[in-house]
Amino acid sequence: MGTGTANFNVTSHPIISNSSAHTTVNANFFDDLLSHIPLPRWAIYTIFVAGGLLILLCCLCICIKCCCKGKKKKKQKAEQINLKGLDGKTTTALVQLDVGDVDYGSTKQQRGKLLYSLEYSAVLSKLTVGIKQANSLKAMDMGRSSDPYVKIYILPERSKTYETKVFKNTLNPVFNEQFTFQLSKSTLLKSTVVMKVFDFNRFTKHEIIGELRVQLCNVDWNHVIEEWQDLAEPAKFEEENLGEICFSLRYVPTASKLTVVILEAKNLKSMDFGGSSDPYVKVQLALDKRKWKKRKTSIKKKTLNPYFNESFTFDVSFDQIQRVNLVISVWDHDAMTRNDAMGKVFLGCDATGNQLRHWADMLSNPRRPIAQWHSLLSAEQVNSTLALKNKIPISSKLKENTHMFEKHFK
Repeated sequence: MGTGTANFNVTSHPIISNSSAHTTVNANFFDDLLSHIPLPRWAIYTIFVAGGLLILLCCLCICIKCCCKGKKKKKQKAEQINLKGLDGKTTTALVQLDVGDVDYGSTKQQRGKLLYSLEYSAVLSKLTVGIKQANSLKAMDMGRSSDPYVKIYILPERSKTYETKVFKNTLNPVFNEQFTFQLSKSTLLKSTVVMKVFDFNRFTKHEIIGELRVQLCNVDWNHVIEEWQDLAEPAKFEEENLGEICFSLRYVPTASKLTVVILEAKNLKSMDFGGSSDPYVKVQLALDKRKWKKRKTSIKKKTLNPYFNESFTFDVSFDQIQRVNLVISVWDHDAMTRNDAMGKVFLGCDATGNQLRHWADMLSNPRRPIAQWHSLLSAEQVNSTLALKNKIPISSKLKENTHMFEKHFK
């Protein structure tokens, strides 16, 4: 049997796996689908990415909500366990609070302490109130500090109101100031001294930090009283809000010009039957305790928040500016009856507190207008404090005019 050689022709075919074929089909299908969308490819991809992010954000929110619910349920469960542990005595435990516990926590606001002194001279019928210092005052400003000052007056007469200097950016001011009140012994025993601590703000209403009230009938006057007391929440029953007024002051020494700009007033007292007023402002200068010069604004009809923006310029020499007082008063105009004073405030050499600060700021910043809000006081308080005499005698006026005339033609 012969040996033969068999020739086999083998044709090789590429082997395509099912996964590769499936991927190719999907890619072709995806490309075909995108080609039918009338948008550029980058816009389609952007939409897909934004959609994916939105879905992811929704899932994240759902997860957070579920976690919060779980924590809330755990907290409620813990509270239920704690209440069950009281063995049915829940009502008694909740109602019968210890009296001392009421002062703790957020229910009691810590306003700080004030060191003051009281001394009375029966011979002179004079009460001296000393404002020494304050400690750990409540922070009223954004910077966790305050600009404190103290206002002092006597009730029920309240014939005078004094203010200490303002201390900037401190919760522990040292004042060391004394104020005197003329009081007979009989009046003293029926009076209460009020010391209010405020936070100074130049362009907004001054916020009260706290107050002290000392009934003078309970004081032992055989010696000087000096003690610390915690500031209490302010009482408002005797406070009469007369409103506020904003004005600017500018003094130019080289030109001997004092410019007063009455800007606006707000929350004025209603003087008319319709619950409104017709306010205007008087600007008066007093030299050496005598009435000197005055001007007034226009009348604003039927408003408790008038806007004036009216300017007045006075000739005041540098020597006179040291001896002058500026009286700003708000009046209600009446066509048929006498005009009524709604409130007053005065600045100058005899002023105290915020008024003195405004005046001092003007003098220390020549040629620059300094604006500030002031709370109005009653006309009786300002009049009794200033005790202005009649106008400057004519002879003095002539002497002053002659001096100005000579100065002008030199």
